[in-house]
Amino acid sequence: MTKHPRLASEFSEHWRRSRLYDSLIRDIEAPHNPELLKDVEEHMNQMPEFRQSFWESTKTVTTRQWKLTSRNKSFIKSRALMTVVMGLIYGSVFYQTDPTDIQMMIGVLFQAAMFMSLGQTAQVPTFYAAREVFYKQRSANFYRAASFAIANSLALIPQAIAEGLVFGSLVYWMTGLVRHAGHFIIFLIFLVQTNLVYASWFFCLTAICPSFNIAKPMSTFTLSIFNLFGGFVMAKNVIPDWLIWVYWFVPDSWTLRGLCVNQYRAAKFDVCVYDNVDYCTEYDMKMGEYLLNQYAVPSGHYWVWIDIIYLCFIYIFFMGLGAFVLEYKRYDGPSNVSLKPKHEINDDETDRAGNYVLATTPKHSGTSSGSGSPSREVVLDVPVREKMFTPVTLAFQDLHYSVPKPGSPKESLELLKGISGIAEPGTLTALMGSSGAGKTTLMDVIAGRKTGGTITGKIMLNGYEATDLAIRRATGYCEQMDVHSDASTIRESLTFSAFLRQDSSIPDSKKYDTVNECLDLLDMHAIADKIVRGCSQEQMKRLTIGVELAAQPSILFLDEPTSGLDAHSAKLIMDGGRQLATSGRTFV
Repeated sequence: MTKHPRLASEFSEHWRRSRLYDSLIRDIEAPHNPELLKDVEEHMNQMPEFRQSFWESTKTVTTRQWKLTSRNKSFIKSRALMTVVMGLIYGSVFYQTDPTDIQMMIGVLFQAAMFMSLGQTAQVPTFYAAREVFYKQRSANFYRAASFAIANSLALIPQAIAEGLVFGSLVYWMTGLVRHAGHFIIFLIFLVQTNLVYASWFFCLTAICPSFNIAKPMSTFTLSIFNLFGGFVMAKNVIPDWLIWVYWFVPDSWTLRGLCVNQYRAAKFDVCVYDNVDYCTEYDMKMGEYLLNQYAVPSGHYWVWIDIIYLCFIYIFFMGLGAFVLEYKRYDGPSNVSLKPKHEINDDETDRAGNYVLATTPKHSGTSSGSGSPSREVVLDVPVREKMFTPVTLAFQDLHYSVPKPGSPKESLELLKGISGIAEPGTLTALMGSSGAGKTTLMDVIAGRKTGGTITGKIMLNGYEATDLAIRRATGYCEQMDVHSDASTIRESLTFSAFLRQDSSIPDSKKYDTVNECLDLLDMHAIADKIVRGCSQEQMKRLTIGVELAAQPSILFLDEPTSGLDAHSAKLIMDGGRQLATSGRTFV
């Protein structure tokens, strides 16, 4: 084999040429052994896909979802304040509305339902955040998509009941709707159902749309359609016949119809004479029926229960559709990765992408200097970017560090005695000494990671004595142990660190630039979308450095970065460290 495979197609080609592949094909094409098939059926086929049963996982996910919802105090408080304020505004604007003014009264009912629907647009970002977690946990078979959908639907019910009760009570009694307990309860039921139906619709929409940038305008568009065909902006009798199906589908029309029938078929309005007007004589129908007929609303009492049943059905339908899409259509691939076909990849790109993963020794590398001696330098072509950190000179003078002596608390054990030093930007400073000499202790003291004991001396950043806050903001610390999420990719780990540790005022575009800069400096583009679980120790160490680098520190501390690595891997790490130092950071 003259060339080491680097692309998936090359690995596949080499595999097909191997003796193992030929042996495997022979075994597959050989007659089946009944005993082996029986063994598979008894052992392998009985392995369940999920650890918990459907109801157990549903209970677990519901409990988690309820905790997430209840712990979001700021969201709950803001929603409560908005509900109370808007309820008072609606009630004040339409205070004691004349029931004979059908346009005004239906407007009150329509506005009440529309408030409950518009309020659910705030759930779209929450659903998208939950969707990202779902993709990762579903791929690990934590639970089913149906369990996730049921948990979300159940977690929404308490909030919907609370909002419907508060807002509905204020609007119902202040606007002068029919004073009857039964009609009031039905009014609240419709508001709660509207709240849940639109929450389920936005849940379904977030499952269907690839990104938030698509779901946001789609939610606005669908809300406009639902409101337009809800029966108030356009009454049923003015909607074109070829669009009447939209009227019978959108939940707004069913909610408004139920609210209108609930209001005007009450005993108070189910009379012939009202306000000295004999409706039976003049219009051949009772007062409530006549007013409902103005907006082409059917007046049968049974419509209230039909509307309630339909809203329950559409709620379940939207949640079920969302669960179906989540199960069979996922948008969990990296959005900022471009894969080129094999014929579009030239040799230079392949070499540059693979020089870290497939490193070569000078003896066998094809590059040589002009004198014929092999090149021993690793040169990375890093594009120039705007620096998002301030170069910092680190200095420490006469550092002393002592801790209480074990067994004798009154006596102290001095671990550092009068240590002084300096580390400048663009340099790579090494703390060298035998095992137990205090290298890690000194680094921990400088980095402000020691919480016990007594520290004396000066630590200065750019000539100013450093505070604990300044040290935490200006430094990054890579420990010996590489601890990462096994299920994440390298790019996801860097992105998570960048968004979590950089200030919220920094634009997202610059945070993504930071991720790409880390991949460039550490030469990890070729493995950027590799799962952490399968990474080598050297790749894990590079990822540890990258996670700290994503916070854009001015000073980077590395505690024994080459510990446990072979000579070649250690050289790769130190080459990467030298590249980091040349970017203007202080590397210790």
